[in-house]
Amino acid sequence: MKVVTVKELETTNAYFNPAIKKHIILTSGKLDNLFSLALAVFPPGEVSRAHLHEDMGEVFFVQSGQGIIRINDAEFELIPGVCAVVEPDELHEIKNTGEGNLEILYFEVMTQSKEE
Repeated sequence: MKVVTVKELETTNAYFNPAIKKHIILTSGKLDNLFSLALAVFPPGEVSRAHLHEDMGEVFFVQSGQGIIRINDAEFELIPGVCAVVEPDELHEIKNTGEGNLEILYFEVMTQSKEE
């Protein structure tokens, strides 16, 4: 069992944009196939660069703020309560389009690599 309080976690920079801060709640090895569970905070105007993962899917749940997520060639609005699922090999990026912070709780799940 593990109980975590986000306010007590260290704040780190997102690897894709240091202006985006995150709290890593769970890390790899805590649950089968879970790579991480984190809370990302995007200041106004910040964007995660477009990228994809060959061996990992991601689930994004918007807690507050507003923005867009682009998955391959489709764009979707992000507002509180929206959940977006990105499959392995899908190109994606997130942008805060609002005037306040965009807060997204997300988790990454490892899949089997294509070579296996």
